[in-house]
Amino acid sequence: MGAAMRRIQAGNALSAFGLGFTVPYLYVYVAQVRDLGASTAGVVLAVFAMAALVVLPFTGRIIDRRGPLPVLVSGAVLASAGALAMGFSGSVPTAVMSAALLGAGTAVMQPALATMIVWCSTAATRTRAFATQFFLANLGLGVGGLVGGQIVDQDRPGSFTLLFAVEAVMFLVLAGMAASVRLPRPAAFAVSALSKEDRGSAGGGLRALLRHRAMVQLLGLGFVVFFACYGQFESGLAAYGTEAAGIDPSTLGVALAANTAVIVIAQFVVLRLVERRSRTRVIAAVGLIWTVAWIVAGYAGLGHGSTTMATAAFISTYALFGLGEAMLAPTVAPLVADLAPTSMVGQYNSAFALVKQLALAVGPAVGGPLGASLHGPYIVTFVLFSLGITVLALRLGRRLTPAQDRPSLVSVSRVVARRLPEGAEKAEPVTTEPVPERVG
Repeated sequence: MGAAMRRIQAGNALSAFGLGFTVPYLYVYVAQVRDLGASTAGVVLAVFAMAALVVLPFTGRIIDRRGPLPVLVSGAVLASAGALAMGFSGSVPTAVMSAALLGAGTAVMQPALATMIVWCSTAATRTRAFATQFFLANLGLGVGGLVGGQIVDQDRPGSFTLLFAVEAVMFLVLAGMAASVRLPRPAAFAVSALSKEDRGSAGGGLRALLRHRAMVQLLGLGFVVFFACYGQFESGLAAYGTEAAGIDPSTLGVALAANTAVIVIAQFVVLRLVERRSRTRVIAAVGLIWTVAWIVAGYAGLGHGSTTMATAAFISTYALFGLGEAMLAPTVAPLVADLAPTSMVGQYNSAFALVKQLALAVGPAVGGPLGASLHGPYIVTFVLFSLGITVLALRLGRRLTPAQDRPSLVSVSRVVARRLPEGAEKAEPVTTEPVPERVG
């Protein structure tokens, strides 16, 4: 791992640590600590998600024109301002505005970080780089949540202000570390890489992406993945566990801790097992693992066993989800990067981030009511969605080239041919060992 990659990964871990400080407590902070009510807290969480949906469609084009570094620094500064403002928010307008700043800033950081990792890696090292990013992000979130939990005191609003101040500082640390990176510039990257038509039309890049059938299929697969897992963690699955399985609310924290622990412990063991295998078959296996997870959840709520057995089954569900997440980390994000033409890496990463945000917005809206009241249909629905992941992954595998689906088959070479969207012009060879050049 080069110096640039080490700084990027360290900044990513620290910003995740800051997020872990506040994310679990945002609802309680707005609704109870600031006494703005449950409805306001719901609006704040919705604005946080909607801000991402607003900015992501434009983020990719800016990354591809200006590079990921200025976008990452700008997003981190914006998120820092939002976090600090949230810590002092005592009214509905300031809480909503703070959520908008925080949501927009954290959203644009995702594709910018992903693009920086692509620039600082090669086809041979990309799988491990994204796995490391996922590992450090989860470790940061977990540690941040644990430390934050020791600081917060519902009777002391100042303790929450401290949490948001720490989060703001962590975002600034990320911005500073990123700004100090000597970021490699791929040989094919330049403003001139975008055609005159694409510069003049906001939809030019989008049309090219939509012509790329493999990427469109991957976006559909990504939506189902995030909808069936992450979109249920704090909504449908939590409601199902407390209502159907009779799980104590405090057990939800234990289940989330089990999920994080499995990711942290299993990530690099799993990496050694999957990095030389077909990416789409690994994703298909995740669908089967999550099918088992939902069946175990079904037993927890519908099996009429003891409370102890139901609790153990429920925690096991989250642990199985964590195993699947550890398998996805070194497969999905690198695949997005390998499908992208060099001049559109930012747009491909932003499109995938946008699909993720849509799934995270729709997931709770659908899963919450189902999990709370229609317990049997809820489990059946997400068993089918998990099986759908397997089917969609195997279908995607038939559209990929051998190098895209299994990069370990590619012989070591300084030049790798990239596949452009169908119908686009032929791509120039891309040098996988770029010459360092100061960007930004």
